[in-house]
Amino acid sequence: MANPSFLDKLSTEIINIYGSNLPNITIVLPNKRARIFLLEALKKQLSTTVFAPNIISIEDFVADVAGIRSIDAIELLFEFYNVYLGLTPKDKQQPFETFANWGKTLLQDFNEIDRYLLNPSHVLSYLENIQEIEHWAVDVDKRTTMIEAYLEFWKLLPSYYNTLYAHLLDKGVGYQGLIYREAVRNITHFSNSYTQGQHVFAGFNALNAAEEKIIQHLMSGGQARVYWDIDYAFLSDPYHDAGLFIRRFQKDWKQYSANPFEWITNEFSQEKNIQIIGTPKTVGQAKIAGEITEQIQNAGYSLDKTALVLGEESLLIPLLYSLPANVGSLNITMGYSSKNNPAQILVQKLFKMHTNAINRNEKSYTLYYREVLDILTHPLVEPYADASRLVDTINKNNITFFSLNKLFEIQGNATPFFRLLFERWDDNVGNILTRLSNIMLGLKLFLSTDEEEDKIAKAFLYSIFKVINKLINYHEAHPQINNLTVLHAIYKQVIDLAEVSFEGEPLLGLQIMGVLESRVLDFENVIITSMNEGKFPAGKSQNSFIPYDVKRELGLPTYKEKDAIYSYHFYHLLLRAKNIYLLYNTESEGLDAGERSRFLTQLEIEKKPAHNLTSVIYNAHLPEKAYEPMTVPKTAAVTERLKEIATGKGFSPSALTGYLRNPIQFYYQRILRIRETDEVEESIALNTLGTIIHGALEELYKPFIGKFLSEQNLAAMGALADDEVMRQFVTVYKEGEIRKGRNLLAFEVAKRNVHNFLKQEKQDLTDGDAIRIIALEQKYERVLTDERLPYPVMISGNIDRIEERNGRIRITDYKTGKVDKANVVLKTWDGLTTDIKNDKIIQLLCYVFMYQQHAEGKEIEAGIISFKNMKSGFMGFNFKDGYDKSAPVLDIVDTAVLEEFKSQLVTLINEILNAEIPFLEEVR
Repeated sequence: MANPSFLDKLSTEIINIYGSNLPNITIVLPNKRARIFLLEALKKQLSTTVFAPNIISIEDFVADVAGIRSIDAIELLFEFYNVYLGLTPKDKQQPFETFANWGKTLLQDFNEIDRYLLNPSHVLSYLENIQEIEHWAVDVDKRTTMIEAYLEFWKLLPSYYNTLYAHLLDKGVGYQGLIYREAVRNITHFSNSYTQGQHVFAGFNALNAAEEKIIQHLMSGGQARVYWDIDYAFLSDPYHDAGLFIRRFQKDWKQYSANPFEWITNEFSQEKNIQIIGTPKTVGQAKIAGEITEQIQNAGYSLDKTALVLGEESLLIPLLYSLPANVGSLNITMGYSSKNNPAQILVQKLFKMHTNAINRNEKSYTLYYREVLDILTHPLVEPYADASRLVDTINKNNITFFSLNKLFEIQGNATPFFRLLFERWDDNVGNILTRLSNIMLGLKLFLSTDEEEDKIAKAFLYSIFKVINKLINYHEAHPQINNLTVLHAIYKQVIDLAEVSFEGEPLLGLQIMGVLESRVLDFENVIITSMNEGKFPAGKSQNSFIPYDVKRELGLPTYKEKDAIYSYHFYHLLLRAKNIYLLYNTESEGLDAGERSRFLTQLEIEKKPAHNLTSVIYNAHLPEKAYEPMTVPKTAAVTERLKEIATGKGFSPSALTGYLRNPIQFYYQRILRIRETDEVEESIALNTLGTIIHGALEELYKPFIGKFLSEQNLAAMGALADDEVMRQFVTVYKEGEIRKGRNLLAFEVAKRNVHNFLKQEKQDLTDGDAIRIIALEQKYERVLTDERLPYPVMISGNIDRIEERNGRIRITDYKTGKVDKANVVLKTWDGLTTDIKNDKIIQLLCYVFMYQQHAEGKEIEAGIISFKNMKSGFMGFNFKDGYDKSAPVLDIVDTAVLEEFKSQLVTLINEILNAEIPFLEEVR
């Protein structure tokens, strides 16, 4: 039979001692969550119906003793700001958003000073003296204004503290430390008036000075009993951090000189199966935790007695997706930070978009396309915004910046929800907050009440909805929140405190929790993630104005004590568990990495004889090949589609070279007809730049088709070139921004390329070339008939430029990228259509094949003009026999060359049409 849990043992003890007097006792526990589990444990022990005892958390109990209500953290910050304004000269007052950054830290220090019952005047004067000593080296008359202001700040600390303390007391509210200090002052009066019943303090570990004083006072008067939950293994070892605090209480509290110290257990040394599991990355831990949960379930264990403790909260969402479907009910009892809350991310995006819109141009309220699309594609918004037409228009027309009026004009009949998202924000903070609140309510109405994912989304929305409503209340009470900048700064401060609360049945199913939520509770199966230094334990974060050595001297907790608290929580989780799985990240580098936790090493070194401890590393399964290229067989439908292309529209030279580059890409684009989606091209891409240059040259040369060119013609084109390039930019790049940044540079590059081309052409005329333009950007087609082909195949495509130069036909292909002479020289016909480096040669010879029937027997040359290699001019195709060194270099494409090429082309087309040869992805 399993050993009883701490709460089972406690309920038995309470019933044995107090019996029918249960309603008169108050049981004080470390947190609120343990209350429902203790009530359940008491219920199991009772056979009759009785009134339950009063079960409360330590914080609620102390507030009762003090008679003071706890103040909300942000409300406290505002109250402190009012105090600050009253004490600080007007010329030295900081705006709220600056004050909030250091005000939160100072309030934490005030809190610690009060919880540990230190003399505030002594501590704060001590800090002032330290700063004064640090600046002794600077002569008084040489101190800068900044140093003087800095020292003045430290002098004011006691005034800040005393005034704030008195101000809050007048209102009957306080922060935790103030409530604790007042509770200590009031404890005698409280205990004198508490004539009936008893207090039971159970499951505590670390206590601050105020808690110690309160509990000891009640124990001395016979009004309290304390039940610790400490194992002999931790208590007897003077170096074991898990027993650090309770060892001191046992030794120092005078009440234990005459009374027994309860309870010391001997559970940790019992039989346990402990698995230490290392795996790369955070998401790997989520996957393994899901698998372990499934194993536990399959082994017949109840998930009610299983805890999944997350060392870092960001693991929650990947974990939920990793849990097996048959887990059924689960209870999430951990605070999930707002940092990754999708509703919070949406609000931040709205702040960013509207703030930037005002800053860009307050009159026209200029929006940036990326910020608009960020909101429209947000997972909470996208299904309900009804903005597909708007997104398509932005992408197709390359709209980078646009006014609010333009946005609503494109959207057409905007829904009320769309208007809530995008209508102009003014400087009326109340209106902005109401709008944000309505957005959260609008999103809630879209969500289903039954879908599990929608329930999680509602929890996220509700968390932010509460924060916004709090801000509405703060705005009404505090006139300092008077513009968008201040509101955004305050929102960023408040949102840190907005944790998501998930609904669940606490007594049923798998328990998913953070480390602090596990206090007092015991489980049979425990899975703990993120067992890395900096996560578990949390590390040496020092968010305080009080230096480490001063904390040590005054008895304030440092990271050493925080590590000891983590140590107790960790070992308490293991105390009564039978099956323990400890997961850590094996990666030592990267954002979510770190060394494995010292607790794991400690477990291994101090291994108990009954512990079955194993350590394994889980790596993701790696296939023998990093990537298996995709293979698509040619089905009857595919071969039918290939025949439709071959005998109809035809294969273009770019389609043939595209097949060489990657057959799968050819399959997607030509067979399935899948084209790339339109996206806003914020910076002009190379292919767009090429389209603009092609278009400009076509328009400039078009009036001279069929005519011989003269130098005067070239001069006229040069005068028109800049305007034509601009027209092409507007046509191709549509509403994209070209007046600044990279795009302005691209515009200048396009102009320079066109002028360089015209300059080169003019030089050719000066050198005596006779040039007659035959065609520009014209489509040609020709049927390839060959007995080796299953049927005649059409070859078709656009040729950039065809001219007659000095009696010879010249076919030119423009290239925006860099091409060298070597790219158009062929040394052997063998393997021409199997090597992608021959793609430019294949294109040129296809052009010649298509045009040959129109050449009227004239010699034909084909080549490339590369705008990135203009100094090379026209680079014509050459055949230079690699085997016969004495053979002449052919610079024209005659019938013999064309026949050799056709033979190679037939081989390539046969491969494309062959039903036995699948489309095989080319991986480079």
